[in-house]
Amino acid sequence: MVAVARPDVEVRAMRREDLPAVSALETASYDFPWSQGIFADCLKAGHPCWVLWMDGAIAGYGILSVAAGEAHVLNLCIGEAQRGQGLGRHLLRRLLDIARWNGAERVFLEVRPSNPLAKRLYESVGFSEIGRRPRYYPARDGREDAIVMALEMAAGHFQK
Repeated sequence: MVAVARPDVEVRAMRREDLPAVSALETASYDFPWSQGIFADCLKAGHPCWVLWMDGAIAGYGILSVAAGEAHVLNLCIGEAQRGQGLGRHLLRRLLDIARWNGAERVFLEVRPSNPLAKRLYESVGFSEIGRRPRYYPARDGREDAIVMALEMAAGHFQK
């Protein structure tokens, strides 16, 4: 799916007052969610934290860390009711723009093998699998590996 510019969608910097809504969206989306405190810590640390605002509410969020010519997508989530509309791609592209503006030449992320839709989204913008982190994520039946993916920004692999 190609992200389409939509006048009803705004991507803006996350604010402290957004934390309860972001945390609620995280809890509704994941079996092992980040706590509201983790989101607050990301804001305090100065990580680029963004929300996707649609129809008067937060419909998604993304968090990035950037340092030493590299970036890491720490968290990207679109609410269940808004999935399948290209909003994840729209938000991911914004995070990649921010990474590039901050001098990142490479962007990393981890994704669960049990989340093939997210993996396909990342591949569709140019990420490729570079390895695995064994038993990285908590899972209902113990632990789940993480697929480690990377995007080389400088090499022009980024798909707009």
